[in-house]
Amino acid sequence: MIALKRIPIALTIAGSDSGGGAGIQADLKAFSANKAYGASVITAITAQNTTSVTAVHEVPADIVAAQISAVLSDISVDAIKLGMLFSAPIISAVSNALKTYDGKIVVDPVMIAKSGDALLQDKAISALLAEILPRADLLTPNLPEAARLLNCDVANSNDEIIAQARALLQLGPKAVLLKGGHADGDICTDVLVDRSGVVTSFTAPRIYTKNTHGTGCTYTAAIAAHLAHGEEMVAAVQRAHDYLHASICAADTLDVGAGHGPVHHFSAMWT
Repeated sequence: MIALKRIPIALTIAGSDSGGGAGIQADLKAFSANKAYGASVITAITAQNTTSVTAVHEVPADIVAAQISAVLSDISVDAIKLGMLFSAPIISAVSNALKTYDGKIVVDPVMIAKSGDALLQDKAISALLAEILPRADLLTPNLPEAARLLNCDVANSNDEIIAQARALLQLGPKAVLLKGGHADGDICTDVLVDRSGVVTSFTAPRIYTKNTHGTGCTYTAAIAAHLAHGEEMVAAVQRAHDYLHASICAADTLDVGAGHGPVHHFSAMWT
């Protein structure tokens, strides 16, 4: 009898994007492209396309908790990615449902859609800080999200980015990846800082394209997939960084929607 090799399994807890470029849909694509089996828990249903979010329906907190229980009671999940949590009740439900989970948790503090629409209620930020960030093995904000979490100005220099990443560490996560895609310049730099004080930078040439919908979701999901494989944090981030860059490079080969189109999650497999 042939012994089957156990596959890495990742779970996304996030909102649904009906346009398919971000949220749960992007996460599952990124998991698969990075050779991890994906499970999902939906926290909110968005009516969304490449130009706007026209409606958000919050999934009841008890249903969110039930989804998590159903998955974790049956499936051995190696890593969890948290995305759009939307409200304080959902944040509390997720936090309580994950109290006994001992795998890796990657937190993407989704606040604003590419279109500019809000994906996290203002009154939910304090709950995110108190209940979710201390559970994170990795927190992955972009520059505007970091500024909002810290209630400060957006960083505009490498020194400020490192300082803000260190300040975010004080809120509880074991490591912070501050994503620099919103900064100016021809080179994008992401900065990873951990509790030991080690700073690791990941750079790539900026790709000038409007088709960047779902980059944050995709990046974080890819990191979770590589952590599910058992990789160390720096290696997982590097591989996810390279994957995202390739996905953005190939984004213009797709023709999806009139606004900010998606990145090409499967660019290594088909064009």
